Order: sequence, then C-alpha cells, then structure tokens
Amino acid sequence: MDVVWSMVTFIGQAVEAIFSYVEHHHWIFAFLAGGYVFYLHDRSVHARFDALDKRVDEIRKRLAIEY
Repeated sequence: MDVVWSMVTFIGQAVEAIFSYVEHHHWIFAFLAGGYVFYLHDRSVHARFDALDKRVDEIRKRLAIEY
C-alpha cells in the first residue's frame, strides 16, 4: 500500500509542478495561443481570396466563351 500511495503522491507533485510552471509562465502560452489565432485568421483570409480568384476566373472564362 505504501508503494501505491507513494505513486499517487508523486503524480500529485508532478501535476502541482506543471500547474506552478503554467502559473508563472502564462505569458508564453498566451503568446502561442495568440499566434495560433493569427495563423487561423490568416488561413481564413487567404481561403476567401482564393475563392474570389476562382470566381473571377470562372466569370472571365464565361465571358470569353460568349464573345
């Protein structure tokens, strides 16, 4: 039983150490999260411009065929 209890305490101390690290270095995670949000926004903007380019190309092809 002592072995099991020592494993439980070790896991508890490890979790506490991780929470302490995150608490003192939260700005690192905020920076990473902000960068990821910017990355997703950038992908979204590029996807919209790509869709617009495809529509413009399709319209140009249709106009070229009609003439």
